[in-house]
Amino acid sequence: MTFNSKQTSADVASLAAETLKNPRASATAKSLAASALAQARGAKQTGAELEELAGRVLRSARYSESTKTLAASVLSQANLER
Repeated sequence: MTFNSKQTSADVASLAAETLKNPRASATAKSLAASALAQARGAKQTGAELEELAGRVLRSARYSESTKTLAASVLSQANLER
């Protein structure tokens, strides 16, 4: 398996933390935020289900720019073989 060594940047990690604390954030945004934070340190990669979710977010006009930022970060850390 090819390993993707990218990690979440400090700016995106901060956005993810703010999103998780926000009671008005959607479940989608919180899922992406949790994944981004998990990938801020260490060798974790995005799973297939979150890859699909992130792709749907990026293709949709329905989501905010902050949610799309989280989605892009999560997707960039996906398994390179998928």
